[in-house]
Amino acid sequence: MTTTRYIQPGKSTDLFNRIVQRLTKLGISVLGSRVLGVRGRKSGELREVPVNLLSHDGAQYLVAPRGETQWVRNLRAAGQGQLRVGRRVDEFTYRELADDEKPVLLRVYLKRWKFEVGAFFDGVDASAPDETLRRIAPGYPVFEVRPA
Repeated sequence: MTTTRYIQPGKSTDLFNRIVQRLTKLGISVLGSRVLGVRGRKSGELREVPVNLLSHDGAQYLVAPRGETQWVRNLRAAGQGQLRVGRRVDEFTYRELADDEKPVLLRVYLKRWKFEVGAFFDGVDASAPDETLRRIAPGYPVFEVRPA
C-alpha cells in the first residue's frame, strides 16, 4: 500500500497565503507568485490559491511542495486552469512530469524558494545529489504549464 504525501497548511501559512494572494490579485507578484484558479472537481466552482510559477529553460512549471494538495487534485480532474497576476489572466493546460524529469526542476525550485518551502522537503535542499532528488520526486507533483 502506498500513501499519498500531503502536508496540510497551518494557520500561519493560511494567513501568509491570503496576503500573497491579495497582493498578486492587485498586480504585485511576490517573487513570481500567481493566483492559480482551477474548477473544483466536486463543486465545479473556481478555487484559487497562490502558487510560485517557476521559469526554467524557456518553460514554466508549477511545483506542489506540499504534495497531493487540493489544487493538484482539482487540476488533474479539470485538465486546465488559469494563472492570474493583477488583471492579467492566462488560461493554460499542462503536462504532468514523470518522476525522472523532476530532479532538475526540484533543484531550481529549491534554489529560488527554499526560504519559503524548505520545511516541506525534509532537509533536502538544492545541493542534494540527483539520486536524493529522484528518490523524493514521487511526493512532489510538477506540471509544465502550456498556453491554452
